[in-house]
Amino acid sequence: MELTKMIGSKKLRIVFMGTPKFAVPILDVLIELVGVRAVVTQPSRLKKDGQYISPPVKQVADKHLILVLQPEDIKENMVEILSLEPNLIITCAYGQILPKEILEYPKYGCINIHASLLPKLRGGAPIQRAIIKGFEKTGVTIMMMDQGLDSGDIIASREITISDEDNASSLHDKLSLLGRDLLLETLPDVINQTAKLTPQNREEATYALTLTAKDEKIDFHKTAREVFNQIRGLSEYPGAYCLFNDKRLKIYQARLSTNFFEEALPGEITAIYEDGIGVKTGNREIILEKVKLEGKNMMSAAEFAKGQQENIIGKLLK
Repeated sequence: MELTKMIGSKKLRIVFMGTPKFAVPILDVLIELVGVRAVVTQPSRLKKDGQYISPPVKQVADKHLILVLQPEDIKENMVEILSLEPNLIITCAYGQILPKEILEYPKYGCINIHASLLPKLRGGAPIQRAIIKGFEKTGVTIMMMDQGLDSGDIIASREITISDEDNASSLHDKLSLLGRDLLLETLPDVINQTAKLTPQNREEATYALTLTAKDEKIDFHKTAREVFNQIRGLSEYPGAYCLFNDKRLKIYQARLSTNFFEEALPGEITAIYEDGIGVKTGNREIILEKVKLEGKNMMSAAEFAKGQQENIIGKLLK
């Protein structure tokens, strides 16, 4: 491949920084085509069962016997990172802002793959927030990093449409592959130092802050479209929820309805269908299709309704 030949002639020394599944396709292709000197990722975490869970990026690096660094604070390993003499640092969903000393070290710079069309949706949850906010399109941006939060000059971007069939999981996978492909197209210009850098318009910047527990609770007083977008934007993790008989009922899939049920209250179960449960929102009905009651397995909403020992039409989901 032409890219491999070009990069080989430059004696590229890449340090890759990333953590979640989103970054895996990008790391995979870098390992395959150009090689990676080291991987920096978030620390492994101890689960309740006493086992450590390693970030997906670490699992890939271990498989290929690549050096892995997992600092709680990247400044702790700054000297070790710089001792690797990286001439290009590539980050993707790493989770920490790099200090100035690292940003200024590589000859070819520090570049980042971000899952939005910057300057829109800077921050840690751009995929979920794009759906929750009702965006019709999003994309990926490759930028030259600075000390701000996703505020560096744009090198390249690629757009993708968000459909009503998309949820956070499906959009995640599409954007991950899109980011991989855009990086391969962009790398030659970065390495040849011919990339055109476009400053971000600060006045157009918006933020996609990391999700909190408050974002997961459904308010059925909102419109059907808003509830629908929230469910999709949190599916399949962590999942939007409401309360049914004081237990959490997570909603993983739903569809919009044309029924209004003018007399029903927001959150009231309006009907049981062959393939779902109708619930009134602030303006019209939404039909729940896939749910998980606290302590139970995920199931179809119709199956959930059949399993109840009472008529649940008229009950309020809170």
